[in-house]
Amino acid sequence: MDQAPGSPQGPQDAPILPTCYRHPDRETGIRCVRCERPICPECMISASVGFQCPECVRDGSGTGHAADAAQPRTIAGGTIAADPRLVTKILVGLNLVVFLVQLRVGDRFTDSFDLIGRAFVPSIGDVQGVAEGQWYRMVTAMFLHDSHSYFHILFNMVSLWWIGGPLEAALGRARYVALYLISGLAGSALTYLIAEPNQPSLGASGAIFGLFGATAVLMRRLNYDMRPVVALLVINMILTFGWSNIAWEAHIGGLVGGVLIGYAMVHAPRERRTLVQYGACALVLLAVVVMTLVRTGQLT
Repeated sequence: MDQAPGSPQGPQDAPILPTCYRHPDRETGIRCVRCERPICPECMISASVGFQCPECVRDGSGTGHAADAAQPRTIAGGTIAADPRLVTKILVGLNLVVFLVQLRVGDRFTDSFDLIGRAFVPSIGDVQGVAEGQWYRMVTAMFLHDSHSYFHILFNMVSLWWIGGPLEAALGRARYVALYLISGLAGSALTYLIAEPNQPSLGASGAIFGLFGATAVLMRRLNYDMRPVVALLVINMILTFGWSNIAWEAHIGGLVGGVLIGYAMVHAPRERRTLVQYGACALVLLAVVVMTLVRTGQLT
């Protein structure tokens, strides 16, 4: 198509990329995950997440380029741990232990800790639910799975191990725990707000979808190929709305919470990183509290 007279032509139309700090003649879209300076393919050294520049690898801490860092830091400002999957291993183990208890004790255990708004529970013989003051159900439901089918826990644990480990390495343990728990609570809160009060829900998938959302944000931040995670999300959304007996509210709530917290984690400006990151967590928690109080007011 011809350009209109006077319109800019040639290289001006192309986006201007930063140049490698060691090779100023080379444009690049990659940055060192420690000092955040642009680096070209020749300077890129693979790390547990993303790439580092030669000087940060040589320093061992990156303190020569980040005066605020007293020790190695992740892209989100967390401490680099010797075992970057420790929290993920603990979460997988906790979910498996709870599932074994469900198998051993039976439905009475599940009915005592699943997410339900307000209903008479036959196995317990009483009116139960969050609206009855059982707030703990919004947390305990995050570790419950369908004990009558192994597919639920198998899918969640494979997903947790596959995306949780790299995400933990990228964020650091404290930020990763905050992401997991608050995303799960966001899923529980949306379920409590929208679902029928007598509909029990097993909300472990809410936290998993939160990890999916944060992973997509992180991959975008590192300029990775987004197609695998987008395809996985599309498949999961099809399953969410295509199959019956799936608490889609938990999936959507967890996903939205994960995206919001994940964005704050990896895009927060360095000088206000902690304030922005945990401020975002506090805002999502505030939304959880508001949804919970609104629904409780409707049911009581």
